[in-house]
Amino acid sequence: VLGLGGCVIDARHSGPLEYSSESVEADDSELVRVELNMGAGNLRVSEGTQKLMRGDFSYNVPSWKPVVQYRRNGKQGTLTVNQPGHQHGSTGDQKYEWDLQLNNKTPVELGVHFGAGRARLDLGSLQLRGVTVEMGVGQLDMDLRGPLKHSYNVSIHGGIGEATVHLPADAGIEAEAQGGIGSIQVRGLRKDGGRWISEGYDRAEYKIRVDVQGGIGTIKLIAE
Repeated sequence: VLGLGGCVIDARHSGPLEYSSESVEADDSELVRVELNMGAGNLRVSEGTQKLMRGDFSYNVPSWKPVVQYRRNGKQGTLTVNQPGHQHGSTGDQKYEWDLQLNNKTPVELGVHFGAGRARLDLGSLQLRGVTVEMGVGQLDMDLRGPLKHSYNVSIHGGIGEATVHLPADAGIEAEAQGGIGSIQVRGLRKDGGRWISEGYDRAEYKIRVDVQGGIGTIKLIAE
């Protein structure tokens, strides 16, 4: 998981809190792959912009100013937001936050690589085509509640921490959890062999399949 192997603490360049904003204009891409790579900090993703993306950033290590890139190949685009460097740590006085808004009309595949800290992903209003999260040490809160217009898969690979996933109660839900997970708490789904499914799973037009793997301390799946 990004940021875990060889993680070092470097406070030599921490200083006053700085702010920056970046935006990417929307186009007619039929699918945009959004890749977010954060080593350590607080991340929030939601909808709420007419652009493809608007990002507000705050940080007190100048060399960690996020790098935003967008490229297009035919009818597909790739948007990346990266924390510069390969080794990140925290001494307690370092601050690093991303607040990203995505367009809710563009079909999106979201990939989040998150080493340490906290991530809040409010994704239910987006046109999701898939979600992949790789988390290290910290807390993940993912909210997928909203009108479902397409089936998609959600994959969460964890390190150490806690993950909570809120699911739409009226959708077809199938969830599996494997690996060294400390505890699993499920509400609104019923156990069916080695998986959990929603009551209307077989009749649902669109479905969300959730796959959780790895050493997450606690996983909460809430469909209500």
